[in-house]
Order: sequence, then structure tokens, then C-alpha cells
Amino acid sequence: MSATGDEVIGVEEADRADVARSARRDAELNRLAGLASGGDRKSLELLLARIRPMVVQYCRARIGFGTLGTQSAEDIAQDTLFAVVGALERWRPEKRVMSFVYGIASNKVVDAYRAAGRDRSVPTEVVPDEPDVEHGPEQAALHGGLVAELRELLDQLPEQHREILVLRVALGMTAVETAVAVGSTSGAVRVTQHRALAKLRELAARRSA
Repeated sequence: MSATGDEVIGVEEADRADVARSARRDAELNRLAGLASGGDRKSLELLLARIRPMVVQYCRARIGFGTLGTQSAEDIAQDTLFAVVGALERWRPEKRVMSFVYGIASNKVVDAYRAAGRDRSVPTEVVPDEPDVEHGPEQAALHGGLVAELRELLDQLPEQHREILVLRVALGMTAVETAVAVGSTSGAVRVTQHRALAKLRELAARRSA
């Protein structure tokens, strides 16, 4: 069934609202990052306080509420924040802060898997050309707190697909917010989400069989 004109307009308006919210957040984070990189300690403290909940959420979605080797999600998030402080001098205003931060967090998660003897890094695949507008059972499962049970399947997905599912589904970020975080577009995010969910269904079916 194709979308009606009103539905398309509704999606476009929602995207514009998301863009506006993300732009306001990014502008504030960029302002704080700019001041912090210049040595303003108060701005650094505010920046870390703003991004910490998002980093902890991200790490929990990637490894769960238990531990990975000897590290918890909070430990990895703390390592990420330390790394952000050390890397701020390399940050440039043209790069969105959360894209910069999530990139560091993703590397820290991969490092934690390697340290635990379970390297889960995989190459990124090319995305398909049709977006997904459906909400299948995988979203409900992830929102229902079953990320830990699905992690074995998620780890079989390409890195970019897994990242987008974690941000979009587990963390509930909009397509626009996710695009900002991964340095892509909202359309590409929806397309990647579609392929990731299709692959997840296939893997789940194989496992059941």
C-alpha cells in the first residue's frame, strides 16, 4: 500500500521538527565543545554531563546490563568520556559533536569485545534502495528490553546496520537524530534499518529452524 499525500506531508513535517530539535541540541553541544576545547573547564563539565546519559544508553544497548569481560557499560562509557576529553583538541565545529562522540563510543565497545576475546567487528555493507516504513516484531522485542537475548543475532549484522538498529530501535532515536549520529541522511538510515530488520528476521528464522 502506497502512502497518501497527507501521510507523506506528515513524515516531512516530523522530519523538519526533528531537524530543528537536533539543530538546537547540536548548536548547544558545539558551543560547549568549542569553549571546552579552548580550556573552559565549566563548559567541559557541562558538555560531559549532557552527553554522558546518551553514551551510557548507547553502551548498555551494545553490551547489555551485565559485563563484557571485566567491563560494564558504565565502565565503557567512562572510558569514552575520558577519550572525548583527550580528543577534543582534534574536534572541529563542522563535525557534529554527537557524531564525534558516538564514533569514539563505538570504538570503545569494539575494544572491549577484543579485550574479552570476542571481536565482533564486521565490515559495512552497501545499503539497499528502498526505505522501510513498517514496524515489525523486532522493534517491539528490542523496546521490550530483550536486547541482551538478541545480541547474538545482532552481532551477526554488519557494523553500520547494528549501529543504526541500536540507535533507532534500542535508544528510540529518530531517523534524523540517528543520521546526525552516524554522519548519514535520514533516508539512508531508514533504508539501512529496513535491510537490518530483514536480515534479523532471516537469522531468527534460521535459529528457530
